[in-house]
Amino acid sequence: MVEKIDLIIENGLVFNSYFKEFKEQNIYIKNGKIYYIGKDEEGKLVSDKVVDAKDKYIVPGLVDIHMHIESSMVSPKAFGEFLASCGVTTIVSEPHEMANVDGYNGVISMIEAGKDSPIDIFYGIPSCVPASREELETTGGIIDAPDMAKLKENPKVVCVGEVMNYREIIRPNNLEISKFIENLRKVDKSFPIEGHCPKLVGLDLAKFLYLGIDSDHTEHTIEELYQRFSNGMFVEIQEKMLKKEVLDLIENNNLYEYFCFVTDDVMADTLYEQGQLNALVKKAISLGFSPKQAIYNASYTPSRRMNLFDRGVLAPGKIADMVVLDNLENFGVYETYKNGKLIYNRDSYNDTYVETPQFPESYYRSIKLLPINNSVFNIYVRENVNKVKVNVMEINDGSTRTTKKEVNMKVKDHILQWEDSGYLLATVFERYGKNNGIGFGFMTGDCHKRGAVASSYAHDNHNVLVAGSNSRDMVMAVNRIIEMQGGMVVVDEGYIKADLQLNVGGILSETSIPKVAKGLLKIRNSMIKLGYKHYNPIMSFGTINLTVSPALKLTDKGLVDVNKSCIIPLYSID
Repeated sequence: MVEKIDLIIENGLVFNSYFKEFKEQNIYIKNGKIYYIGKDEEGKLVSDKVVDAKDKYIVPGLVDIHMHIESSMVSPKAFGEFLASCGVTTIVSEPHEMANVDGYNGVISMIEAGKDSPIDIFYGIPSCVPASREELETTGGIIDAPDMAKLKENPKVVCVGEVMNYREIIRPNNLEISKFIENLRKVDKSFPIEGHCPKLVGLDLAKFLYLGIDSDHTEHTIEELYQRFSNGMFVEIQEKMLKKEVLDLIENNNLYEYFCFVTDDVMADTLYEQGQLNALVKKAISLGFSPKQAIYNASYTPSRRMNLFDRGVLAPGKIADMVVLDNLENFGVYETYKNGKLIYNRDSYNDTYVETPQFPESYYRSIKLLPINNSVFNIYVRENVNKVKVNVMEINDGSTRTTKKEVNMKVKDHILQWEDSGYLLATVFERYGKNNGIGFGFMTGDCHKRGAVASSYAHDNHNVLVAGSNSRDMVMAVNRIIEMQGGMVVVDEGYIKADLQLNVGGILSETSIPKVAKGLLKIRNSMIKLGYKHYNPIMSFGTINLTVSPALKLTDKGLVDVNKSCIIPLYSID
């Protein structure tokens, strides 16, 4: 009997994840799933659509289980369309950035905005919104334990997103995430809980795992990594951890089942230039990792981690998510199939992304600030002194962490003379219309030396951050952010050198990856011309607000000593 099916891909070298081998086979697809793989039933299964994949490799669609769409600064739909060209067919995004903008509704809005994506977008429950405490920063929304419980019931939600307040949660606390996890484990023993625990070792690491938080994606030493593997943690390796010694540890100890590759935070310009998860597969191969093993750990193990048992492998009954490669060593993506439908072909691809509004109307007017003038940057010193000792954030190339410095600064007529100090004034404006708070700090080190940089894309609270050497440029930069309803701006000597509009919640654009990439490149180059020496100036600047990254950070509430988790004074009197 002859059976009619939807698609036949003939003569390809098909990857079997169980034996980790390639074999020339035909793939038969019916109703979006793989029906049969083999050569011995030719003539019994027929289709009007037959594709010849002679001399090409066919592998499972790649699966990225730890990443943040908002880091790309584009909408879920635009992000998904670009990932098709990278051979990625499934992602798990943790939208804590948009949750900081609009709480529970922010997560739902991201889910809704991704419904038309050509790839599958699943989500993690934001577990730390705000990143620290309301006493230290103001956000547009919060996520509490009842919100987390509601989100878990959404079919697009597959895990608890990274638990970032890792030192607080292992000690007696009243955290919302602690309440949620306690209730969760009573009813669901297998729901994945993602971790974030840099430098956590020994008993503290054990306490973290004891709570059921059993993965980590942060950067580690080999010893820290060994402790994670030896204690049963699932390790998610992002680009900055993808090193020869790390892969050697995995290979020498046969740890293949206990890790996968992830991308975490990747901005649009890097995506456009290098790709996404496919870039990590290529890098792993270049470091001597077997191509077959790299494919396995970018498809099979991440799917199992997220309980997505219907994908990550080419086998009957599984979703027909496939990547056709014309070069194995370089992971050359020729075609991508999602649910048996062609969503990318290199020969016919062109960037024709159509911009359409995908979010609630309120998201396009979320910067609730009035235009400012120079007077806002006059910092009043109450005491009758001619100098004070100020706390300064020192920016360090190679890290998003800062170091704390204390320097003397002149005072005249009770006004701090910061414009003549050689240090940048950093200012954070609360932009949600809740309290109109303004926080002041100072910057030095590997940051810009003149002009001003401003951004509403500032982790994780996304209040408006500006830092500059003079008030004129700072005013121009902030007012341009307000005018655009979100984005990034670089100003020098009274002229806007570069700007990028991010008018969806102040953090996203609804344009394509290539367009945002070009805008980011202009921002980056302009920051470098002003003296910024960091390996990633945009990420460095965007984490000045981040209250979970040592040592000194700035919010609308003021300077935050991250290690002590408290607000400290801007200045002191000797």
